[in-house]
Amino acid sequence: MKLIECVPNFSEGRNKEIIKQITNEIEQTADVKLLDVDPGADTNRTVVTFIGTPAGVAEAAFKAIKKASELIDMSKHHGAHARMGATDVCPFVPVSEVTMEDCVEVAKKVGKRVGDELGIPIYLYEAAALKPERRNLADVRSGEYEALQEKLKKPEWKPDFGPAEFNSKSGATVIGAREFLIAYNVNLNTKDEKLAHEIALTIREKGRFKKDKAGNFIKDKDGNKVKQEGLLKECKAVGWYIDEYGQAQISINLTNYKITPVHLAFETAREQARKLGLRVTGSEIVGLTPKEALIMAGKFYLKKQRRSVAIPEKEIIETAIQSLGLKDLTDFCPEKKIIEFQFTNDCGKLVGMSVRGFNDILSTESPAPGGGSVAALCGSMAAGLDAMVANLTFNKKGYEKVWNKIEVLGEKAQILKDEMLDLIDKDTDAFNEVMAVHKIKAKTDEEKAEKERLVEDATKKATDIPLTVMKKSREILDISEQIVKFGNKNSASDGGVSAICCRAAAAGAYLNVLINLPGIKDEKFKEETKKTAKEILDDINKRVNKILKIFS
Repeated sequence: MKLIECVPNFSEGRNKEIIKQITNEIEQTADVKLLDVDPGADTNRTVVTFIGTPAGVAEAAFKAIKKASELIDMSKHHGAHARMGATDVCPFVPVSEVTMEDCVEVAKKVGKRVGDELGIPIYLYEAAALKPERRNLADVRSGEYEALQEKLKKPEWKPDFGPAEFNSKSGATVIGAREFLIAYNVNLNTKDEKLAHEIALTIREKGRFKKDKAGNFIKDKDGNKVKQEGLLKECKAVGWYIDEYGQAQISINLTNYKITPVHLAFETAREQARKLGLRVTGSEIVGLTPKEALIMAGKFYLKKQRRSVAIPEKEIIETAIQSLGLKDLTDFCPEKKIIEFQFTNDCGKLVGMSVRGFNDILSTESPAPGGGSVAALCGSMAAGLDAMVANLTFNKKGYEKVWNKIEVLGEKAQILKDEMLDLIDKDTDAFNEVMAVHKIKAKTDEEKAEKERLVEDATKKATDIPLTVMKKSREILDISEQIVKFGNKNSASDGGVSAICCRAAAAGAYLNVLINLPGIKDEKFKEETKKTAKEILDDINKRVNKILKIFS
């Protein structure tokens, strides 16, 4: 699912009623979930965190900024934190199935809308910046609200959106796109804060000032202290002592976990700790983390252990938790700590049911779930079997030459398995959507035209989903063919069953494509869809028959 995080900062941290009215705008927006509200009385600032679909997040951000502009008067604002607007900063962060470019587009869309509709000067920063000198938030915010009136008169500080005029009540807002920041602490078997900070100076990107053997700072010919860069890029770190734990920690902010992932920070800290006679006992993630960060860590440690990474996502995450020692000081619950899991889970879905529960609801008079969901289920089982054979082949004696190849096939099978599982519910949801739009009451010609459009769109969607099942069944069959050919011979029959399940999935989905087509008026769509579906089914039937001949 496409998910974006948004972390707007509002210049109000004392009036709970104002804060609540702003966050209500977010909570009342569809396809968005409010995750955290962190007010600060001294800073007079509240940091809000929410996630959702790109469209939902864009709408919620605009509504929150609008409400803040109505309730907060910057001409009367005082606080310890740097600020220049009622909504001071509003970054968009990619979480899953979205790119940084997607977030930049959302930032620009929201920025333009705020500038046009609310008359607030907007500056774009970080990845969304239109000018290099505006990438850094501190540079854009220099002088803060008090300097804004004069700043707006200068050509070089013309806003990216909105008027180049001083808005005394709302100030200006900085909107942008950045990577996810992971707050990460590494635990040490010491109470000595200085030792923890020594490691922090070594690993953080900005490093430290060089010293000679006598402990004096080394200076260049101009008398300036010479810097020694740290080991890790996109890494900020300090050492501190936590009385609650009775331990010192290396407190780390990973500003781009794709450049310096969690496991690299952990391993580097371990290496430096050993040099000081220390031992890392574990670590903790403060707040939320993207799932990808733990998947990366889990695969890293599985490879170090010479184990296959072609295992279910849940097991990969558990490997990361154990290897990073994330339960050293406190409990670590993936359902609470992984940001994607805050927005989506299997509760209440078909895919979360037991086998008996699914079959029971399938056997009732309800038309959904039906054949489309069953087809997707067959596809997921086909992929599961392929992954199983891959794992039964990896690291097995006699198959050394295909270990790498088979592991890659298993990884692909796991991904396709999960995608097919998602399609189980998507097929049923699409059917229910078609039924819902057919029930819409339409009296006027305008209402009838709108209903007709909605029915057409919903029916196309209900057709596209089984067509997607067919396409993915063919991808799974690509793997099945390789599994039967190169996989563990003792499990070759499982590869054959996978192929049969691929055929069942594709054939079942094909029937669902055909039954939906008569309800669509777009003749070109109908013709192309039917042709594509027939070609896929014929190809799958031909290839499955070829595989089955191996066993006869």
